[in-house]
Amino acid sequence: MKEDFFIITCEHGGNRIPAEFRHFFRGHESLLDTHRGYDPGALTMARDLAQTLDAPLVSSVTSRLLIDLNRSIGHPDLYSEVIRVQDQATRRDILDRFYLPYRSRVEDVVETAVAAGRRVVHISSHSFAPLMNGELRNADVGLLYDPARDGELVLCKRWQEAIRGRMPEVRVRRNYPYTGKSDGFTSLLRRRFEAGAYVGIELEINQAIVGNGGGGWVNLRKAIIGALGGLR
Repeated sequence: MKEDFFIITCEHGGNRIPAEFRHFFRGHESLLDTHRGYDPGALTMARDLAQTLDAPLVSSVTSRLLIDLNRSIGHPDLYSEVIRVQDQATRRDILDRFYLPYRSRVEDVVETAVAAGRRVVHISSHSFAPLMNGELRNADVGLLYDPARDGELVLCKRWQEAIRGRMPEVRVRRNYPYTGKSDGFTSLLRRRFEAGAYVGIELEINQAIVGNGGGGWVNLRKAIIGALGGLR
């Protein structure tokens, strides 16, 4: 059996807009503090995971409203409505400076580990809004994966049960509130690397827990990380 190599990423870790692009967001500043601007709590979760698992962390604090690092080139949501209307040269500049270097850095780490005979377990840290389109999401933690890839299915089932074992009150759901096969960075990497070499999981945390802070948020992070570490 191949030895696992963990890598942690966080594509939506902050809501920063570089100075040279801030004029595009005049009148849209309030968007930056919402879920559309970034994933609250995702970077904290990612840093804790990386530290505890002694894993490399690749993260970004540039707002997804400038460019969404978790969307494929050509996807309608790669650029927000603020950037989508700008000229092609501006969009290409943003792509070259922020998107491509981030993607390449992660892909290089994965490729190096695979070439060394390791199985890569990629945890991409995200958070989700508790209410979407008037619907209250009924989960605290979501584990997103491709059910056709046995390594991802088995890991998420075991991780789910291990989290519940540590915090029975936590609602852990698989492929919720999104499907693991939707467009995303893990989907691209699955196409590049065989199932036996790459396991890509998107970890989703309910932002209501992040917003409440305190011991509940701290204990949830400990339970999630401890549960995953116990599976190694």
